[in-house]
Amino acid sequence: MPPAASRARRDEIVRLAERTGLASVLELSRRFGVTASTIRRDLARLHAEGKLTRTYGGAIARGSAPEASLRHRIGEDFEVKRRIARWARAQVRAGETVLLDAGSTVGALAHELRDAEHLTVVTASLTAVQALSGAEGVRVEFLGGALRPVSHSFVGPLAEVALQRRTFDRAFLGTDGIDADGGICEADQRQTRLKELAADRANTVYVLAHAAKLDRRPFHSWARLPPGWTLVTDAAAPRGFVEALRGTGVDVVLT
Repeated sequence: MPPAASRARRDEIVRLAERTGLASVLELSRRFGVTASTIRRDLARLHAEGKLTRTYGGAIARGSAPEASLRHRIGEDFEVKRRIARWARAQVRAGETVLLDAGSTVGALAHELRDAEHLTVVTASLTAVQALSGAEGVRVEFLGGALRPVSHSFVGPLAEVALQRRTFDRAFLGTDGIDADGGICEADQRQTRLKELAADRANTVYVLAHAAKLDRRPFHSWARLPPGWTLVTDAAAPRGFVEALRGTGVDVVLT
């Protein structure tokens, strides 16, 4: 292949990694119609040039963290997350049982629910438990499991068994990225398993995610949600992405 074509391919790889957070050897090989060995050589060269950081099976954009801690994420786009949380709070009715996922935006919702009456909240999120521990009108049930310190949440078989024995009026989920085909992704397969179980057990499912999470695939663990779920995001959401997601049957709310 001519050197110019190779350079153009490597430049596009960098742009893709910057947009999605992570580039997979398999995905890049299919996208550019070249062998996996060619992509690995590209990634090795880009790493040597300081443009990407190699990972097992691919690369991430230079300076990207594999997964930001919850403490770091809480301070990002705070006002946007609070608007999303306030919209979500307005959907909750007295007497309901709701599932709160982990994540900074869902954590903001937990704070908004402190004045709720006759509400049951089921969660594996330490952030939600701390926010609601003094709320007199809220009964909090904790799922248990194995602690993921980076997200201040619990995952694993114990949490999964507990979820399978409950149903919910509403489930509010977080995510690290949303693809236009309606999939949501996380860093850990145990997280996506919990999201799928929660969604299957809820009458109404919401995914709370500010616009920076849209059209991103930073990790390789994916959850597929039942048809008819609702994305709650902000007005900065790309119009084309929103329309594509609506085309898959997802309801999109812009706060």
